[in-house]
Amino acid sequence: MTTSPSRRLHGLDTLRALAVTLVVLHHYTLFVSNDDHTFGWVSRIGWVGVDLFFALSGYLIGNQIFAAMKLEPGLSLKNFYARRLLRTLPNYFVILAIYFLWPAWREGAPLAPLWRYLTFTQNLGLAPGTAFSHSWSLAIEEQFYLLLPALALFGVTLRLRVSAAWIVIALVLTGGMLLRAHLWFEHVDGKQYGTWFYYKLIYYSSLCRLDELVAGVALALLKNHHAALWSRLTEHGNRWLVAGIAVTVPAFWLLLGDRYSFASTVFGYPLLALGFGLLILAALSNGSLLRDLRVPGAGPLALWSYAIYLAHRGVCAIGAGLLWELGYGPQSLTAILALLAASVLSGWLLYRLVETPFMLLRERRFPSNLARRPEFSPRLS
Repeated sequence: MTTSPSRRLHGLDTLRALAVTLVVLHHYTLFVSNDDHTFGWVSRIGWVGVDLFFALSGYLIGNQIFAAMKLEPGLSLKNFYARRLLRTLPNYFVILAIYFLWPAWREGAPLAPLWRYLTFTQNLGLAPGTAFSHSWSLAIEEQFYLLLPALALFGVTLRLRVSAAWIVIALVLTGGMLLRAHLWFEHVDGKQYGTWFYYKLIYYSSLCRLDELVAGVALALLKNHHAALWSRLTEHGNRWLVAGIAVTVPAFWLLLGDRYSFASTVFGYPLLALGFGLLILAALSNGSLLRDLRVPGAGPLALWSYAIYLAHRGVCAIGAGLLWELGYGPQSLTAILALLAASVLSGWLLYRLVETPFMLLRERRFPSNLARRPEFSPRLS
């Protein structure tokens, strides 16, 4: 979510900047250096940056929806979907066009059919090694953006209580664990090409990767429909920061041990969801170090994070070839600094040249659902 600098929350910016940094470093080790020791343990665990993005998206989008539903005239699906599409599609389509028009950008990998990318279904049964494979997470987020507001309004139509939403959240988390357990036993446990099936059927799967999104939605639900409890909870920001670290560290330890094991597959994601949810709660709480500390550079990185995420792999693929010809290997400090800088620069350019004009158009044509004064009590009880 992009907001004006004056309205941005420093704690959430710090978490978003951390998320994109983890992902970029992890992808460098996977697709450039081919050495999971390039950045120490971060090289092996950096993929969790995507999960942190999921948790942040769950909270931010959930908060937009639930807050708008408490106002009159309520949530405008037209404005919500228009704002989401103007936020996500322009950058995505530019990078997608580059992948299809510039073969060197693909890192020598085949592309999925174009219609899969255009319908945001490329993550379903995605084969590892496909070009633009990191767009699997964007597909899941777009599916989430499509379904969550419709489900929320459906709940209002049926006059369901908020308790029904909590039941759905519990069912989604439990169902995800059971589904991952089933798929692990059927396709991963001691099976030939088990790791390949792990990615294809579990890691990239929409139904298997809802834990962090749902954790963020739970926070948004808590904030908007349990105001007194939320107020009490957010008085203890540093406690939640310590708790978040205390949960995230063992989650990292579990996933660093063997991310393809039964325990990691079934319990690792909900553990990450809990840890990241607590960190987001800390970032939103009064007196929290995470909320109040302004980390140098975190704000811009957070603002450009979506563009950086989209562009960095192709930029590194092109830049790496040029550096190798000049004699700078993938483990050299020169290559690392140059390619990381190029990743950030490409994200900034994409943000300035593509994302910003469409964000300005969005503000002119499709005002936020929250750009209203509350006049009525919540429509969910």
